[in-house]
Amino acid sequence: MRRREVMLLVIGAMIAARGLRAQQKAIPVIGYLGVSSPGAAAPFMAAFRQGLSETGYVEGQNIAIESRWAEGTIDRLPALAADLVSRKVDVIAALSVPSALPAKSAISTIPIVFSVGDAIERGLVASLARPGGNLTGVSLINVELMPKRVELLSTGPRADIIALLVNPNNANTERIIRGVEEAGHAKGLQIHILKADTESEMGAAFVTLVRPQAGALVVGGDPFFFTQRAQLVALASRYAVPAIFLMREFVEAGGLISCGPSITAAHRQAGTYAGKILKGAKPTDLPVEQPARFELVVNLKTAKELGLTVPPSILARADEVIE
Repeated sequence: MRRREVMLLVIGAMIAARGLRAQQKAIPVIGYLGVSSPGAAAPFMAAFRQGLSETGYVEGQNIAIESRWAEGTIDRLPALAADLVSRKVDVIAALSVPSALPAKSAISTIPIVFSVGDAIERGLVASLARPGGNLTGVSLINVELMPKRVELLSTGPRADIIALLVNPNNANTERIIRGVEEAGHAKGLQIHILKADTESEMGAAFVTLVRPQAGALVVGGDPFFFTQRAQLVALASRYAVPAIFLMREFVEAGGLISCGPSITAAHRQAGTYAGKILKGAKPTDLPVEQPARFELVVNLKTAKELGLTVPPSILARADEVIE
């Protein structure tokens, strides 16, 4: 092969490589900042991808997702957020409070989509209608549902004393305690407050349930409790205490009852917002969404193990009954 032909081949290869790099760069990249692990978050990632697909984006075809997982170690999240920023992703999906806050601190220019409880209280946005800045997403309702959870538990036969489990490091803890105490006292109930932010403290908290003979337990919404839901459900079973949770995932793991927003629906909505942003929408122009409906899920198998009969009025209202 003559030298001129070799040079043409080399130049052609270089041009093709540049074209490939340009094509790869043209595919938008979403940085997903996860608190737990890929396995634990699989249903939520599926919902997020579904939301993306509703806006025309399919991973592996016209969108790429780079995930970073803290594996339950929240202290790792700031560094993971900084890594996504350094890679210049097009959108960051931070679908929990522990991930949204470090994402916000890490960058003010890359759009961030969140799914958290009370986005204003957390300081993520100034207004739901006009979020401003580079963040928008879904704001879940948790604290406001605490009186409803107390009401559901108070129908039980052993509910004169209700315990409340909270994470002392949660910014909403005082509001949660106040809401449960007001609702409980209005019904003539005693409220016993338990606090835990480690696995060992959770075990110790359940031991103290024996002393006041609490007949039921309200578990406050918290990312740590969610990652430890299997342990929480196991403790509730071991100490034979009826417990109500924020999310259906606890009931699917063996908990008695849940009342709260659908987390998978929130992730799907976050996916649609990420897709809209990739199509050119600005976060400041996308109002923060709130859940349109709430789920009441009951596990009759767990009720039977606890020796409880779920009132027909609750079963009639339930969105799903697990048998």
